[in-house]
Amino acid sequence: MIFKNISILNENFQLEENMYVGIKNDKIDYIGKENPQGDYGESYDGKGKLLMSGFYNSHAHSPMTLLRGYGENLALQDWLNQRIFPFEAKLDGNAVYWGTMLAMAESLRYGIVSTTDMYYFCEDMVKAIDESGAKNNLGRGVTNFSDASLYDLESFSEMKALYENYHNAANGRIKVDMSLHAEYTSNPKTVYQMAEYTKSIGANMHVHVSETKLEHEECKKRQEGLTPIQYLNRLGVLDNKTTAAHCVWVEPEDMDIIKQKEVTVASNPISNLKLSSGVCNVPELLRRGINVAIGTDSVSSNNSLNFIEEMKVFAISSKEKYQDPTAVTPVETLTAATIAGAKGQGRENCGKLAVGYKADLIVLDIMRPNFIPVHQMVNNIVYSACGGDIILTMVDGKVLYKNGDYMTIDIERTIFETNHATQKILAML
Repeated sequence: MIFKNISILNENFQLEENMYVGIKNDKIDYIGKENPQGDYGESYDGKGKLLMSGFYNSHAHSPMTLLRGYGENLALQDWLNQRIFPFEAKLDGNAVYWGTMLAMAESLRYGIVSTTDMYYFCEDMVKAIDESGAKNNLGRGVTNFSDASLYDLESFSEMKALYENYHNAANGRIKVDMSLHAEYTSNPKTVYQMAEYTKSIGANMHVHVSETKLEHEECKKRQEGLTPIQYLNRLGVLDNKTTAAHCVWVEPEDMDIIKQKEVTVASNPISNLKLSSGVCNVPELLRRGINVAIGTDSVSSNNSLNFIEEMKVFAISSKEKYQDPTAVTPVETLTAATIAGAKGQGRENCGKLAVGYKADLIVLDIMRPNFIPVHQMVNNIVYSACGGDIILTMVDGKVLYKNGDYMTIDIERTIFETNHATQKILAML
């Protein structure tokens, strides 16, 4: 495919106008002012449009589209115990498949090309993700409230089989991470064994960390004064390439460890605000040179996958919380949404509009009223744009969404089946 006469946001987030971008196979092959030689196939007229890297959602639970709007105006523990856990206990593979497919459709609609996911019924998730054409770092979440060894848990067996059968599947679009749910849903033996097993296979780790003040402080009571980050580090979890979701209540010593261990922090601003969990100290994390990415969390606590909305809240929540209008810049926000997210997923050749990188790209219509005028494009993308401005999403050089149409997803059936699965579960509660 060749994009012609299109504005681009280049790898340094600078605007270049009237450009040509050529895609061959799954990579960006050419970027320049002149129409390149050779056959690039379909031509795309880019007048009035902007081409940039797609977004990398660094923390989600995709099948929870089924629970969108189901547990509102509740404190976190009431939300979990009264609404989420009872609903999830009735899930089956069919419901998870369609919930995941709906999440992939919504993600592609909003420019998300890849997601870091944690859930269960993962084989059904793999099927939906593969069929959609999206990318995903998928982990089967592990919890253990017993004295059983990790290796005796059904969840571990499922996690192990998932890795052995699907890691780097679909030409590398699907990667399998190890997913320890959290400190408070496991015991030290489980955590240690998870760390050792993950290290032995060279996988990534995905874990919830210090999402709420209660979680953070209760951990210190349970673990002899250690915070969740200190506890996980002591038991070897952070010796692996780790994405730590939330990190709202991490302390200065935690940040030292996060930096030393090269942990990616996945900030989930809308979910954290909606559940009154707090605001992650993104400015301080960035000041320390920590890789900060952006996640949506699940739509049951968000309630959408509108990533441009997430980016705006990511930027402005820190400005208010830390009383500093310069706290998080548009370039830092776009970096978190693209390059940092791809890095956290271990996708080193993704997240940039640059020759040789994977063609994971989105097109925005920049001739809409909310984009005019353009004093600085990065400011408009973060503060003025909306999800509806995204009119094309491409993954590995294949257009998956364009002008309201899905190339790989039967959206009408997906909506019908998701509603049907949801009503079936509600009838059992």
